[in-house]
Amino acid sequence: MLDKEGFDLWADGYDKAVGLSDEEDSYPFAGYRKVLGGIFQTIMQTPKATVLDIGFGTGTLTAKLYERGCHIYGQDFSPKMIALASRKMPEARLYQGDFTKGLAEQLRHLRYDFIVATYSLHHLTDGQKVAFLRELWDRLTENGRILIGDVAFENRAQLDQCRREAGEAWDDEEIYFVAEELREAFPGLRFTQVSRCAGILTLARQDSGGKPGAAETERDKAV
Repeated sequence: MLDKEGFDLWADGYDKAVGLSDEEDSYPFAGYRKVLGGIFQTIMQTPKATVLDIGFGTGTLTAKLYERGCHIYGQDFSPKMIALASRKMPEARLYQGDFTKGLAEQLRHLRYDFIVATYSLHHLTDGQKVAFLRELWDRLTENGRILIGDVAFENRAQLDQCRREAGEAWDDEEIYFVAEELREAFPGLRFTQVSRCAGILTLARQDSGGKPGAAETERDKAV
């Protein structure tokens, strides 16, 4: 798993590497643009939304939201990623922090219309994912949503198929989302498969009466 220095070293070539994988329709970033586009379109339905981005990287998604009037907050592991994103979003409130230890102190007492995480939370174990998502849930506004775009699958069989297809390229240090299993903690979780190895997971307060896991299970056809 990359540490802070590793992410700093990767920062300059990050967008290029991601784009190449998406264009080739190859693991792990096949469907990357569709994932970000789907999340973008969802957020754009709420004018001037307050958005928290967890692991925002170089600001590929949040810079577009920022340009359209969203109020951007963010947390990232890498000081260099933060520096690159800050150039695109000079008035965004971006903080350094290891999200395996939770939210940065500056972000813990605010509420957000949307909390997004794209290709970042797969660095957490399944148990850490559940604990962190519960922490994020408490930071949502009344009708807020958590939107996660990542390497993700509806069930374990689909993950195993992708692993076989990826062969030696598969990263065993990354722990990908399996929607079916995550619903044990969050029954209201909705999942949209975007490509053979990527999808969007949605947790919405309005679907669960304000309590994580309180809603009936629902499968979305669109975010």
